[in-house]
Amino acid sequence: MTKLTLGTHPFLLGFEELERLVERTAKSGNEGYPPYNIGQTSQTSYRITLAVAGFSEQDLSITVEDNQLVIRGRQSDDSEGRVFLHRGIAARQFQRSFVLAEGVDVGEAIMENGLLHVDLSRSVPETVVQTINIRKG
Repeated sequence: MTKLTLGTHPFLLGFEELERLVERTAKSGNEGYPPYNIGQTSQTSYRITLAVAGFSEQDLSITVEDNQLVIRGRQSDDSEGRVFLHRGIAARQFQRSFVLAEGVDVGEAIMENGLLHVDLSRSVPETVVQTINIRKG
């Protein structure tokens, strides 16, 4: 018995990239830091919100690499000369990745009350009807 995958199914022509996309999403990491929400703000827009308390705008970077939104955080160590009796607030770096579908564009990013909001919008493709002429061979 042969196992059919998305890319090899006879009725799904050209979907090989979707299979690679699913694999890349599975490898993007399941770490829980920083916590985040994804909300739909309209029919064609979304907002990703990350809890980045303790990070400043300069500590964060947002890039789009190969249809993947990558948010990185790295805090500078300002603990020199300080003595901690208890250190419960983690000052660790992170990288959080989100795979974007074709037609999803990253809008603005807003930092507010320890939350980083990244707005996304999806363009709705026009419906195209194409007639193919048949040639006599």
